[in-house]
Amino acid sequence: MAAWNLTDVIDVLEAAYPPGRAESWDAVGLVCGDPAQSVEKVLFAVDPVAAVADEAVEWGADLIVTHHPLYLRGTTTVAATTPKGRLVHRLIKNDIALFTAHTNADVANPGVSDALARAVGLTGDLVPLQPFADDPWRGLGRVGDLPEELTLGEFAAQAAAGLPATAWGIRVAGSLSRRVSRVAVSGGAGDSLLATARAAGVDVFLTADLRHHPASEFVEAGGPALIDAAHWATEWPWLDTAASILTARGVNVETRVSATVTDAWTRGY
Repeated sequence: MAAWNLTDVIDVLEAAYPPGRAESWDAVGLVCGDPAQSVEKVLFAVDPVAAVADEAVEWGADLIVTHHPLYLRGTTTVAATTPKGRLVHRLIKNDIALFTAHTNADVANPGVSDALARAVGLTGDLVPLQPFADDPWRGLGRVGDLPEELTLGEFAAQAAAGLPATAWGIRVAGSLSRRVSRVAVSGGAGDSLLATARAAGVDVFLTADLRHHPASEFVEAGGPALIDAAHWATEWPWLDTAASILTARGVNVETRVSATVTDAWTRGY
C-alpha cells in the first residue's frame, strides 16, 4: 500500500467539504496531527469522544475523521485534567490525527442530509431545502420524494428501520394515517428550518432535536408532519459517504465507519 500523508488526505476531504462553507462559529479542519505523518487507516465517526478513541487505538488508526468538532469554543488548556484534554493527549501519544468536517459537510453536495435522505428511503433527485444564493445545489437540508406514497406511520417505520437504533428512537407528530410522498430532511438539529419546510410544501419534515413549543406550534398551524430522530442517528449515515470519497479519489488507505453509538442518550424507559 503506497503511503499517503496527512496533508494529502486532508486536501481530498477539504475539496469535498470546503472549510470556507462552514458557519463562522464553527471549528473545522485539523485538530491535532503532524501534516507529514503517513496515513494508512482512517476511522470515520460522528463524535470525538473517548469510546471512539478506544476504537481507533485498538484498530491502529492513523486518522479519525469526525463530524462534530472537539472544541467549538476557545480554550486555554489541553491539560489531561479535562475530558477533552485527555482525548488530545491520548491521540497524540498514539500518533492519531483528528480532523473535523461539520457545517461544511452539512451543506455539501453530497453531504450529511443527502445520506440521511437515502437512508430513510428517498429516491430520485434531491434538492437543498435551504440552498445557497450563489449555489442552488448546496445548502442545508434536502427535499425529495418517496418512490410511492405511504402513510405517515408506514414512513416512520421505514425511517426507523433505515437509521441506526438509539435509545431515543424516533418520535412522530401528526396523524399516522396521513398520506406522505414529498419529504424534507435535515441531519442534526433542524428546528431552525421549520418555517422553511412549511414553505417548501412537503408532507413531512424529518430532523433531530425538535423542541416542544416550536414543534407544537408548527403542527397546530397546519404544517407538515414531523419526525424527530436522535441527533447522532441522523448524521451517522454520512460517514459512509465521507469514507467513499477517499476511495473515489484514489486515496489508497483503509477506511472504517465506526458503529459505536455515541448518542448522548443511553437508555429510554
